Amino acid sequence: MRHDFYAYLDRMKYIKRWQLMRSVRDENIMEHSQCVTLLAHALVSIHNEVYGGKADVLKTVLYATYHETSEVMTGDLPTPIKYYNRSIHGAYKELEKSACEKIVATLPSALQGAIAPYVLADEDSVEYKLVKAADRLAAYIKCLEELRSGNAEFSKAKKSIEEDLRSRNMPEIDYFFENFIPSFELTLDDLEGL
Repeated sequence: MRHDFYAYLDRMKYIKRWQLMRSVRDENIMEHSQCVTLLAHALVSIHNEVYGGKADVLKTVLYATYHETSEVMTGDLPTPIKYYNRSIHGAYKELEKSACEKIVATLPSALQGAIAPYVLADEDSVEYKLVKAADRLAAYIKCLEELRSGNAEFSKAKKSIEEDLRSRNMPEIDYFFENFIPSFELTLDDLEGL
């Protein structure tokens, strides 16, 4: 019997992000997911080690790894469309859930219980909240990259994403901004102290 789950996920490399904007460098959802996974690990580590939280690190990292699974079926719907109104957003959330369920069903039944909880994340959990913040943080870092390359197309996105991140009132975000974001403005030579 054929099982398509990992072939579906491999297609993430073909789904482009930021479709409505000119980018100096294209980004796909596979590389975006890897970035979000790193950032989610950073945020959960800050949450636990700096602020004494008790979030599940493995759950956070796996939620991040699979957070774009639905998009191999739905594509990456641009943010202005996705959040145009409650009705569209609600319908899209249902579409994403349905796509995830369909993709999970392509796993052997013996593996579904081990993987499905991470593809179909608990949206009320602290781990999911950290992943959603990491997702926005990845978008913010993409804006910094584009602006550093002279692409002013991302200036409004940077501003609105930073406002969104700051409005979450998450000390983990503030800590990341204070300790890590300044380095994203540096060249490789600057990072190496040359």
